[in-house]
Amino acid sequence: MITRRNVLIGGASIPLLTFLGMMEARADTPKDVLVVAMPLDNLTSLDPHESFEGTGSELCSNIYQRLVAPNRQDPSKLDPILAESWEADADGKVFTFKIRQDAKFATGNPVTAEDVAFSLHRVVSMSKGPAFIINQFGYDADNVQKMIVAEDPTTLKITTGRPVAIAFLLYCLSHTAGSIVEKKVALEKQINDKDGKPDWGNEFMRKNSAGSGSFKLISWKPSENLVLEVNPHGDYKGNIKRIMFLHVTDPATQLLMLEKGDVDVVRNLGTEQLQTVLAGDKFNVVETAMASTTIVSLNQKVEALRNPKVWQAIRWAIDYEGIQKNIVPLTYKVHQTFLPEGFPGAIPDMPYKQDLKKAKELLTEAGYPDGFDVSMDHYAVQPVPDIAQVIQANLAEIGIRLKLLSAENRQVLTKMRAREHEMALTAWASDYYDPHSEATAFVINEDNSDNPKNKPFCWRSSWQNEEMNKKAIAARDEKDPATRIKMYEELQRDHYVNSPFIFLLQRNLFAVTNKNVEGVYLGALSTSHSYKDVVKK
Repeated sequence: MITRRNVLIGGASIPLLTFLGMMEARADTPKDVLVVAMPLDNLTSLDPHESFEGTGSELCSNIYQRLVAPNRQDPSKLDPILAESWEADADGKVFTFKIRQDAKFATGNPVTAEDVAFSLHRVVSMSKGPAFIINQFGYDADNVQKMIVAEDPTTLKITTGRPVAIAFLLYCLSHTAGSIVEKKVALEKQINDKDGKPDWGNEFMRKNSAGSGSFKLISWKPSENLVLEVNPHGDYKGNIKRIMFLHVTDPATQLLMLEKGDVDVVRNLGTEQLQTVLAGDKFNVVETAMASTTIVSLNQKVEALRNPKVWQAIRWAIDYEGIQKNIVPLTYKVHQTFLPEGFPGAIPDMPYKQDLKKAKELLTEAGYPDGFDVSMDHYAVQPVPDIAQVIQANLAEIGIRLKLLSAENRQVLTKMRAREHEMALTAWASDYYDPHSEATAFVINEDNSDNPKNKPFCWRSSWQNEEMNKKAIAARDEKDPATRIKMYEELQRDHYVNSPFIFLLQRNLFAVTNKNVEGVYLGALSTSHSYKDVVKK
């Protein structure tokens, strides 16, 4: 007999509607299972050296550990995780890490410096989306095994291709790209890819895990559900045994499930639902300003979108304040630069507001007095469709006829990665707590060919600006902190005028939980969201 408890605890995937149909009215979830309702449709892989979207980064961060992580109270500081200490040589090119001796993988095997070295070799050699975060220190598949070496079971030596500040290196290693996987498991599951090359266990690890984090992966059915189980050798000390994530995109449905006791945590409530929650005292509310921005990208492969005056026309046509006040008054705020508020070097500039007369004049100067036809891909999950419709109406007022193409997150992202979009309305979450994280995504594109070594966000829209590239690299390498911050401030002001990326909003993130749930943690970065302190009373 299939019972509600069987569904929650068992690893089998069951369609959401069937799952909900089994629920009894106000039958609370099992005490040892945490049930979370949230969108899962941008999850494309759970291999930490491939996954590069917010949901994947969050889940991988609960399955895998890194050498270091930003401090929760002060992200400008770093805490040791698998590394117990580190030091740099006088030239800033050789970094030595001592690895904890008590950390264990979910298999029970100890984490060693060899696993750490293998993991960094793996992310570079696989050359998936997040590889550029590690590659920027001078690594490629040919040299990385010589430059990152395990000297003994507890000593790791990292040599970089150029002198770098140790803080910059550590922040990059705190990203999921720096996740440590168990070498033995990855090699045992390794197969050859379609080109006959070893896949480093990627096919297996896309839907399985080999980490030392608080939890291990039990099952994942895309756009349906995902189940984690406590790693018996990890750092979780609470009273739950499993976490079940249900793919629920509709905010109203999420709140209804929470009220009925069908779930313990909801992660995607809209303004209307949050107003209802905040007006009462039935639930706990966790809130944080997230380093996540909403952006319109203009693909430079589209002729009409190559003209900088078109970029400006679109900027001046959008009703930023109207979108924020009428669609997302609690969950987002207007933000118009590539560094999120709260980051070192972020500026408060709000250079644009809707001015249809100016927008129409710019479009005419660009050679499009009658406008043009163009499409915009966007996520299907609210509030994105509502925002897209406002942008469509705004652009129609200056003659741009915008066709909206709604799809699941992963479909939109796959299309962008293939450079097949025209315009795209998407979100971006910062990778690590350093301004270069965003400059790497939105400014630096050193190879604009169709198959480069690195494929940052700006590459997806075929945009390259060599002068801004140079400024971003100079800011990255500047040793004086105050001078470095000023360089990033100037870079942002250059970028919001002279790039095809239009920043609209920054997200305020909420999690709402039942009163008996404590310890859900949301950080500014998706890699910081954690369930390792969760308990159910």
